Amino acid sequence: MVATDIPTRIGVQVSPQHATFQQSIDAVRRLEDMGVDAVFNWDHFYPLSGEPDGAHFECTTQLAAWAQATERVELGPLVFCNSYRNPDLLADVSRTLDHISSGRFILGIGAGWFERDYDEYGYEFGTPGTRIGALAEAMPRIEARLAKLNPAPVRDIPVLIGGGGERKTLRIVAQHADIWHSFAGPDELQHKLDVLQGHADAVGRDISDMVVSNGASIRQGVGGRGWERLEALHAAGTRFFTLSISGDDGPDGYGVDAIQQFVDWRDAKNA
Repeated sequence: MVATDIPTRIGVQVSPQHATFQQSIDAVRRLEDMGVDAVFNWDHFYPLSGEPDGAHFECTTQLAAWAQATERVELGPLVFCNSYRNPDLLADVSRTLDHISSGRFILGIGAGWFERDYDEYGYEFGTPGTRIGALAEAMPRIEARLAKLNPAPVRDIPVLIGGGGERKTLRIVAQHADIWHSFAGPDELQHKLDVLQGHADAVGRDISDMVVSNGASIRQGVGGRGWERLEALHAAGTRFFTLSISGDDGPDGYGVDAIQQFVDWRDAKNA
């Protein structure tokens, strides 16, 4: 089964919306100082909440700036949309970000879902099936290109794949992921892990070192329903928890201070 004898980690998705670019850099620096393990953005072209035409920045170039602005924290997209770039190019972008960050890059990837991105930027939206099929075709190309690039990545870049579809997505996870990210609740997580193990057995892969990752909610917070959910997910094997903050979370932008309670919770788990 997946890895559970590893430290609990906290990531923060610093959503690239409703803030200035400098505010996002200030936020990731504060999070690094706070001790979070990873910072993520997302791969969209428009806000996902709040004012739909509000301020927003592009994923890959923002990550490059964050990599230069930080020293320790891991970073990556949560997640790259496979549809938006040629797989070989995406591998090269990932390798370059790994060098900019001195080996701290996490390659998060998914099939894509936000139709406005596709329509406004001229990508074919297709269907969930065609998008997931394209992701399955892209992963071997990404891996092959990473193996060819000169210079090679600084490290063996960990691959995070998002999604919980049992027939197709979890098979891709079983074949290619080092980290599986989902929003599965505690009641369904064990079933999803059983399905994932079945796909791993079918493709002949040992997933005993795979990390289970899950989204967590700042608004519930540690102490109430959020506490119960965190504890239940942890008991079920989740070891990587990612919270999302947005540039309109507070009067001064990103509500970074709200993350401290989760860092403290992580530290108690790892004590």
